[in-house]
Amino acid sequence: MTDTIRNAVLFDIDGTLVDSNYLHVEAWSRAFSEVQTPVDDWRIHRCIGMDGSKLLETLLGEDENNVGDEARELHSRYYLGMRSRLRPFASARDLLAAVADRGVKVVLATSAPEDELAALRETLKVENTVAEITSSGDVETAKPDPDILLVAMEKAESAASGTVMVGDSIWDMVASTRAGVTCIGVLTGGFSESELRDAGALAVYDDVAALLEQLEDSPLARLWQ
Repeated sequence: MTDTIRNAVLFDIDGTLVDSNYLHVEAWSRAFSEVQTPVDDWRIHRCIGMDGSKLLETLLGEDENNVGDEARELHSRYYLGMRSRLRPFASARDLLAAVADRGVKVVLATSAPEDELAALRETLKVENTVAEITSSGDVETAKPDPDILLVAMEKAESAASGTVMVGDSIWDMVASTRAGVTCIGVLTGGFSESELRDAGALAVYDDVAALLEQLEDSPLARLWQ
């Protein structure tokens, strides 16, 4: 890390900036059924945003050793087959631009595999706004472990005290807390406000559009005020 410390906002992508969580649920559900280990969709949803290996272990138990790799490959195939259904949430691009315009680094802090990340980046179209991006290749384990956030801060040359995370799942909140980073939740991932706050969120908004509308009164504002 250099001597110049920058402030940064780390944005999760899936379920936060892009409406993709329920496509992941559908893809996993199809994958599990195909490998003859069906899992209830609500259980799958509760694990979206979790590290892929931990998701498989949680949902498949001992069967993970036998069918986990095949299920992971099928999930990716089915998910990417639905990429035309991906769309950014309202004001997602505007929020990132507003943060960047205030002199704060915008980082996409995701552990998505490279092929899925490429689909998300094509959907978002924010390359000129984003300073740094992480992917699954940057860490051994992803959320709720804090590693991906630590890598994101290293890339952004920011300290935990000058960093805020925006995410949609309890796993984002837990990872942020473990990294010593203030976290903001949005409801677009399907987790409730109370769940996000219990997991560590300092503030919760309906979506990124609501966060943008209240930007100067949000916890993000301390990064530039």
